[in-house]
Amino acid sequence: QVQLVQSGGGSVQAGGSLNLSCVYPAYIHGATYRGWFRQSPGTEREGVATIGLGGNPLYADSVKGRFTISRDNSKNTVYLLMNSLKPEDTAMYYCAAGSALSLSESWYKDWGQGTQVTVSS
Repeated sequence: QVQLVQSGGGSVQAGGSLNLSCVYPAYIHGATYRGWFRQSPGTEREGVATIGLGGNPLYADSVKGRFTISRDNSKNTVYLLMNSLKPEDTAMYYCAAGSALSLSESWYKDWGQGTQVTVSS
């Protein structure tokens, strides 16, 4: 079982910022991409951002220009910096390791434990 360990998250007012981190094993077979997903109660999990080994991130339209995904391969860590947060960003956020630059969770097989982000108006 591959373990991805998340940290960060919490509660913030609209317009504020939060930063999520996710530490992953040095090598995950067949999974060089790292993504962030989120899920609100009663909704399906949706892809937020993903990034490959060399960069070239992909973002969901709903977060483009506000969220930034990055990774530090020397620290085996992927980050999600969230600026200009909105109440609709409230969700459980998950990091994941996958095999494609895609926002579809079908490409991701290993997941973090989840961390709650709550944005109040």
